[in-house]
Parts: sequence; C-alpha cells; structure tokens
Amino acid sequence: MDKVIVITGASAGIGAELARQLGGKGAKLVLSARRKPELEAVAARSGTEAIAVVADATVRGDMEKLRDAALQRFGRIDVWVNNAGRGITRSVSELTDEELDVMMRDNVKSALYGMQAVLPHFKSRNAGQLVNISSGLGRVPLVAFRSAYSAAKHALNALSACLRMELRQTHPGIMVTVVMPGVVATEFGSNALGGGPDSRVLPGAQGVEDATKAIVDVIEQPRPEAYTNPITQAEVERYYRDVAAFEAEASARFRR
Repeated sequence: MDKVIVITGASAGIGAELARQLGGKGAKLVLSARRKPELEAVAARSGTEAIAVVADATVRGDMEKLRDAALQRFGRIDVWVNNAGRGITRSVSELTDEELDVMMRDNVKSALYGMQAVLPHFKSRNAGQLVNISSGLGRVPLVAFRSAYSAAKHALNALSACLRMELRQTHPGIMVTVVMPGVVATEFGSNALGGGPDSRVLPGAQGVEDATKAIVDVIEQPRPEAYTNPITQAEVERYYRDVAAFEAEASARFRR
C-alpha cells in the first residue's frame, strides 16, 4: 500500500491495531497519541516506515504540528484517521456541564482539529481521505448511560456529512469517510469517564482485529460510510423502522 497515513489515538486499541495492519501492507505511518512509551512501542511493531509523534488530539496546535511532522518526513499525506476519543458512563439526568464538554472535546473537537489541519494540504492536491472513527451509537442511542458519548458521535457524523457535501463541488477528489464500530473488545469501557463495563468481556464484543479490517477496507476502497460489524448495521436499520419498539427493547437489555 503506497499511502502515507496519519492515525490519532494510536497507542492502544483500534488505533494500535490499525497501525499494525496498515504497516503490514507497506503503508507509511505517522502515529500520534499522548502516551510516549506506548506509542513508540506501537510504531516499532508497525513496519520500518512508521514514526511516532506525541500529540494531544484535543489541542488544535498539536494537530497542526502532527500534520507538519508528516509532511516533513514523507512529503505528503494521503489519509488522515481521526481515531482519538473517549466514552462516558452517565445518564442524561446526571450529566454535568463539564462531562458534556469533555465528550464534545474528546470526540468532536479532536476530529474537527484534525480535519481542519489537513484540509489545506488535501485541497492543494484535490486528493486525500479523511476517516473519522465514529460509533454505532452515533446512529442509534442504544445504551442510555453512554448518553453524551452517543450525542458527540451523532455530532461527528453530522460534521462529516456536511464536510463531504461542502467538498463535493469544489474538491471532488477528497473523500470523507465515517466508520461506525459496535462494541469492540478493547479498553474503551474501562477508560470511560465515570468507569463502566469492560468492553473486552461484554457478550458479542467484536474482536479488535476483525473490527479494524473494516477500516483498512475503506482506506483501500474509499466510500462515505462503513460499519465494522453487520450486526450493528442491522440494528441501525431496525431502529429506524420502529423507534419506539427498539428503544423499549434496548432499555430492558442495557442497564448500568
């Protein structure tokens, strides 16, 4: 794969596995996260042309520095993956201002900063792909205690679609892709704000390797949207057929 790919949130979970799979295909990688030792270990496992850039995706200036580091090292960027994010375990009735702000910062602003950092480069070439890692919860409010996370991912989906529409006429060579995983066996649940169930032991959790293959696929065959698990896509379709029935069932299935 002859592509230069930037990945945020690359020190663990889906980001780390994506780096491993893409590195195995020969991609040139620029990996970013806040945790230096973990990030450097991922880079070392991801091929000979993977570099680690310690950066915080929630800081606009860091995303600009990440872009500059990628351009300095490889001369171009072909794909930018906004993967950094965080969950929450809190019902709507309990949410604080600070918790809602954190969810928007970690899941929406982080992606916005990445998109806006790389867009001038993509526009100059009329080429490039933005891949925003969202969630099935960005389509269906399946789990009530993921309230603000679900809201943030809905917002990310909307921003992605609006940018895709914005670019359609002026820069048709740029693709904006949204990928929506379901439950994936990573540390996501354990790392959620407010704690929560460990995603790695939840029934039906998709293996991280399998989920990540779907992201690799949309990079190899760019398109607007993809789900990592057909079960998640089926649930989305069922939700929109009968919202009331779906929410009643979900309320009974998913409790804190």
